[in-house]
Amino acid sequence: MSKSLSAEETQELLTVLKTRFEKNMNRHEGMDWSKIQVKLEANPKKLWSLDEMEATEGEPDVVAYDKKSDEYIFFDCSAESPKGRRSLCYDREALNSRKEHKPVNSALDMADEMGIEILTEEQYRELQTLGKFDLKTSSWVHTPGAIRKLGGAIFCDRRYETVFRYHNGAESYYAARGFRGSLRV
Repeated sequence: MSKSLSAEETQELLTVLKTRFEKNMNRHEGMDWSKIQVKLEANPKKLWSLDEMEATEGEPDVVAYDKKSDEYIFFDCSAESPKGRRSLCYDREALNSRKEHKPVNSALDMADEMGIEILTEEQYRELQTLGKFDLKTSSWVHTPGAIRKLGGAIFCDRRYETVFRYHNGAESYYAARGFRGSLRV
């Protein structure tokens, strides 16, 4: 599978991203779209990853700029966990452990295939300062090794004006649980 977009696909994606950027200035106050676009156009693989985020209904948007690395940071900003990334167990080990009713993929494998990182709990909480996300769904977040070693995985959601952190068996999957990703460009 080619991990690049045609010129037409690139223009379509840039238009979608620019429109979302301009509509949600509270997520990236003081940032200049033209600088972001230059970075995106210079990184076709990153554009492909953003297109994958868009195709799975993540609605990626710029949420930060890292001065040290000179990178813009995109998060999935869809109101609910991205529809095209739900019903997934946490990782490959969890997927392989299921004897029956296996989901089609795992969150970590899918993120890797898309060229993105799954949000950490800290990033998830940062996202929640920019709006109200996952009011009806939940999202897997990066799970510490000690928890994963014992068979668990962590997910978060927002209920009652509070961001909650929960645990589940890593092999579990639900129609209302997906994952959110981040990408540095």
